[in-house]
Amino acid sequence: MVLSTKSLPKKRRASNPLSLKDIFMMLPIVTYPDKRLKAVSKEVIDFDADLHTLLDDMYETMINTNGIGLAAIQVNKPINVLIINLPDDDEEGTQDRANLLEIINPIITHSEGTTVYQEGCLSVPKFYEDVERFETIGITYQDRYGKACSLEADGLLSIAIQHEIDHLLGKLFIEKLSYGRRKKFEKEYKRMQKELKAKK
Repeated sequence: MVLSTKSLPKKRRASNPLSLKDIFMMLPIVTYPDKRLKAVSKEVIDFDADLHTLLDDMYETMINTNGIGLAAIQVNKPINVLIINLPDDDEEGTQDRANLLEIINPIITHSEGTTVYQEGCLSVPKFYEDVERFETIGITYQDRYGKACSLEADGLLSIAIQHEIDHLLGKLFIEKLSYGRRKKFEKEYKRMQKELKAKK
């Protein structure tokens, strides 16, 4: 998930800079209409070094593409893994790695209310639309070591978690649009894709 241009602070940066020994890989992001995004992700069984490497690489990828959330399926790994790192309320919108959430095998246990927020997505670049979601949710999940955790979320965190869980179910936020808005999106997105190809 990415913040809309209306929500972006003037500057954004990650805190806790990495040392030279922390060398992570930028992963290519799968973009719409690639059919790989429709796959339903599988449960994580092994909480091993490979999973930890994936989580670290996902963080590097998310931060360097101005994202606030990323699901593993978006980097062609169809497993129940997502990460979220919301920006702080300071002027620079710092994304403190200490606040990074690594959520594995999430299950929404309860939800309340509704809210509308303008969402964007790293897999649907440069497109933002109002989407209705639950206002508050509760989830259970596991951390990178397999430890059972639970979380109550509201506001932007609730929205971001729901957005990323949709990815794990093979769904994109554009599927929540009305018929008319979806047709408008398809037309605009095709035009943007043609313009990008023409520039290459």
